[in-house]
Amino acid sequence: MKLFPNRIVVKVGTSTLTNERGKSDLRSFDKLACVLADVQNMGYEVILVSSGAIAVGANKLNMPSRPTEMRFKQAAAAVGQCSNMFLYDKFFSDYDKTIGQILLNAEDIEQEEKRENLTNTFNAMLEMGVIPIVNENDSVSYTEIESEERLFGDNDKLSAVVAVLCRASLLIILSDIDGLYDNDPRLHPDAKLISRIETIDESVYKLAGGAGSRRGTGGMRTKLQAAELATAQGTNVVITNGQRPADIYQLLEGGQVGTLFVGR
Repeated sequence: MKLFPNRIVVKVGTSTLTNERGKSDLRSFDKLACVLADVQNMGYEVILVSSGAIAVGANKLNMPSRPTEMRFKQAAAAVGQCSNMFLYDKFFSDYDKTIGQILLNAEDIEQEEKRENLTNTFNAMLEMGVIPIVNENDSVSYTEIESEERLFGDNDKLSAVVAVLCRASLLIILSDIDGLYDNDPRLHPDAKLISRIETIDESVYKLAGGAGSRRGTGGMRTKLQAAELATAQGTNVVITNGQRPADIYQLLEGGQVGTLFVGR
């Protein structure tokens, strides 16, 4: 299917939206909202896939650590999702933008009728200038929280599913590092950033290492899985640092930012 050249999906993770104490990082919310609002003003249609509900909810509920029992994870997700959407609404409103919430379950994508309705909803929101903010419905669905092999994996894979569903030409995954390196930069100071990858094969996966930050669920491997899913449908994917959302300007102008995975 033909892609929309001006439609982009941006995925932001827990490690970007929260600080080391697990509280909401208000500067990150503000910077992200400012850039994405400005990008929409430049003529792009923007969809934001956002993590962070469980971490924010657990902190707001004064839990000593990230909950391990399913029912408490889902309760934390319900509280955290409210907090996140409140902040998104506040900061996007500061830049004169309207947002809308979409919470997904796996069956929303797997069932043809639901998938079609979902696509129509996205298209209608984008036509009206609304910025959809997407998360998996963790308070109902346990697939992202618990399962090892699930449709979405975590919100990295969810963002790829959304990009394919909405026929976006570009998926930007905001991470806690600058992109994919030839070695783990946290352990090897001389590791070099890989700027472009044409094919995601086993040699690329070997570079992924283990899990990500302690506040999030995704590591580089889930980002590669997302990139593989999206590039197979023609969507370009870029992994770059979420602490510098303004780099998105350079990316949209054709500059080199992070690691580009070329859509096929």
